[in-house]
Amino acid sequence: MTDLQIRAATRDDVEAVLAFWSESAKGKSVSDDVHGVTRLVERDPEALILALADGLIVGSVIAGWDGWRASLYRLAVLPAHRRRGISTALLRAAEERLAALGGRRADAMVLEANETGQRVWTAAGYEREEHWRRWVKPLTA
Repeated sequence: MTDLQIRAATRDDVEAVLAFWSESAKGKSVSDDVHGVTRLVERDPEALILALADGLIVGSVIAGWDGWRASLYRLAVLPAHRRRGISTALLRAAEERLAALGGRRADAMVLEANETGQRVWTAAGYEREEHWRRWVKPLTA
């Protein structure tokens, strides 16, 4: 593989990120649209971290910090580029960002049915917390 570039996403990347997620990420979030990703990039320009090889998005992770919690979402790697250390490089960048902002612990959102994702997170040193469950309520119709 050529050199891997790790950088924050920009508004110019939004549509390519959505296309990448449709091929590489499990599940779909309510915010997986142009408006949602653009809002993320505008609100926190360093949160959406991309891995690129030859200008192609081959990986992503969202490293969100709200001043209280450090949250990780959308860790994904293009299927043809898996097992090359891309998720490790993305998580290193995300963890460094969150620690520099004051984060003490990173929480990762992982789909229950995403066995591949669960293996990646476990290999990266993350542990499942059985005593928590996510409760959600849509804020828009």
